[in-house]
Amino acid sequence: MRHKLIARQPILDSELRIFAYELLFRGGPQNAFQPYANATASVVADTIALFDLKMLTGRARAFINVDEVALQLDAVRLLPADRTVVEILETVRPSKEILSICGKLRLAGYQIALDDFIGQPEAEPFLEFANYLKVDFQLLDPDGRQLLATKYAHKEFRLLAEKVETHAEMQQARDLGFSYFQGYFFCKPALLETSEVPGNKRIQLELLSAVSAVQLHLDAIEELLQQEPSLLYRLLRYLNSPVLSLPAEIHDVRSAMAVLGETEFRRWVSIFVIISLGSGKPPELIRTALIRAFFCEQLSECSGMDGQRAGLFQMGLLSITDALLDKPMETILLSMPIPGEVKTALSGGANRFRDIFELLLALESADWPKLSALAQKLGCPEETIPLSYELAIEHAASVGA
Repeated sequence: MRHKLIARQPILDSELRIFAYELLFRGGPQNAFQPYANATASVVADTIALFDLKMLTGRARAFINVDEVALQLDAVRLLPADRTVVEILETVRPSKEILSICGKLRLAGYQIALDDFIGQPEAEPFLEFANYLKVDFQLLDPDGRQLLATKYAHKEFRLLAEKVETHAEMQQARDLGFSYFQGYFFCKPALLETSEVPGNKRIQLELLSAVSAVQLHLDAIEELLQQEPSLLYRLLRYLNSPVLSLPAEIHDVRSAMAVLGETEFRRWVSIFVIISLGSGKPPELIRTALIRAFFCEQLSECSGMDGQRAGLFQMGLLSITDALLDKPMETILLSMPIPGEVKTALSGGANRFRDIFELLLALESADWPKLSALAQKLGCPEETIPLSYELAIEHAASVGA
């Protein structure tokens, strides 16, 4: 039996705030929701019910890929119209029946997106019903992107650039009039010319290094926090917030250590510092870091690495520090006393930690064959992965991300 797998990819607006998530199901090669042609409504309902839409997308919209069969079965009507964008795959033919279905979906309140739109003539009949035109930035060169934007950017459609891989591509898309952006460009460093880290971020990075060290030195941590009292104030306020629901109030670093214990102390201070380092960055970047951390930790048991839970959590959490500081990962790792296996994995070296990280990246990109191969290599049954991912999203949400 093939286990249900789903990935979500963020879609950001021009202010780099979350607008929606595209949900990618493991189905055919197109990662679409593809119910069998003879499926009953109950089978379709059961399939969608396996995934909690609110958990996956929060208050954001959900872009759901559909093929002709899914449209003919009215599968998307099992999802709320005000939360769902029906993304029509480029392989769907604009027959009279399909166009009629699109019209009815629009009348019912659903929004419609055209996938991999590059101005192809066969997609023209769908334009009457489309709200969003999704443009694969890797299918067009800069001139092709310019021509498409000139033709469509000022009409009633919203242009959405997908597979945006660099900050330069995102800026080009914004300059061309695109409204929304999809891709993991925000998880990559901008690589600023200056080599200096701003003072407040330097202290935060040193604090992150201090709680990552093999030997924990509370005196050094206290000294760092004394250099920036506002950081200590925010840390104590965070530790005493309802998010953690700790059994006793925490007044200083040493009482935090006493109440939390060393492992949890390291964990929560690291989370707080990552959140602080994320000031001025897209909120989705911090959300991604937390989901990665909790997901990697969740996989520790099935991979036979239960004794490495803390290291796996640390690997996921630190995986976006290059984007937070706009510095190469190798440069950042040189100054951080983290365990060797974590450093090797984040540097791209080969070890079990890296295998788990690669499985995570395969899930984020909905690369199901690679995910299956890595799960087998790690000894993780595939049925454990959807639950681990769901729990990771829930844990990240509980932290406020």
